[in-house]
Amino acid sequence: MKKGFFFDSSPITMIIMLCFVMVSSVTISMALGMLIASFVLGVPINDLANIVYNDDSMQYLNLVRYLQVLTNISFFTIPALIAAYLFSGNAVKYLGLRQGAKLKWFIATLLVMLTAIPAINLLLMLNEMIVFPESLAGLESWLMKYEDNAQQTTKLFLNVDTLGGLFFNIFMMAILPAIGEELIFRGLLHKIFVKWTGNVHVAIIITGLLFSMMHLQFYGLFPRWILGILFSYMMVWSGTIWVPILAHFVQNTLAIVVHYLIYKKMISDEVETIGASSSDIPLIIFATSLCAVTLWFMCKKWRMLKTN
Repeated sequence: MKKGFFFDSSPITMIIMLCFVMVSSVTISMALGMLIASFVLGVPINDLANIVYNDDSMQYLNLVRYLQVLTNISFFTIPALIAAYLFSGNAVKYLGLRQGAKLKWFIATLLVMLTAIPAINLLLMLNEMIVFPESLAGLESWLMKYEDNAQQTTKLFLNVDTLGGLFFNIFMMAILPAIGEELIFRGLLHKIFVKWTGNVHVAIIITGLLFSMMHLQFYGLFPRWILGILFSYMMVWSGTIWVPILAHFVQNTLAIVVHYLIYKKMISDEVETIGASSSDIPLIIFATSLCAVTLWFMCKKWRMLKTN
């Protein structure tokens, strides 16, 4: 059987190689992407780096969208396939892309993601309430500024009023991240940390933390950490990476569609904060209980399959 060049490598070597592949891929792809953009737009390449994007510069906003798509593919999907091939000789099999699952796993995943919304929003609110000690005031100020800039960029992407714009956002901000990020974190890093620690639960916690930290947004650190942990457990229980890919896709798509409906003034913006109010406590309890029961059944089914 064909084996990858780094098949017997240590976990540390595998992580270093994965990082090298990711950096190399995004560097080459972005350089080529900028050259192409410079040629198409007729803008000197040096000027592209200094472009300031705002609501009135749709041409440049489309450029950012193009670069965002390119970054997603070149930083996650392509490196995942290359690294998986180097580690195993068969990228598709190593990443678990061949393993399917029964429909009930995907229905359960959809139910988990929908019922987790109030609890995730509550955790997000609590995360945003964290106040740094006075000695770290500078760090807190920098984090808040970075968070504001990230939110402004995200809103530029999300503020569309056509179905075409909505579907492109789903492609750019839901489909691509769901596939690429899950291939990296659940398909590769999870396996590496299981090999390193010898404990699947420790590997899930570490991978979930790295998944959250990758987004570089402290005020969403803990809810994303919990989501990362959920995604990993659902992969372990179902035996396929397609389940966390679906979970990730549903999470992002819900946020995109809700923002679209709010922007179109079809629903109230209070929908975005369901669970973050004291009046939502009954809903939080009910939804979280249903979510926990669904997860328990998923885990129970996995244990039954394991013992058979």
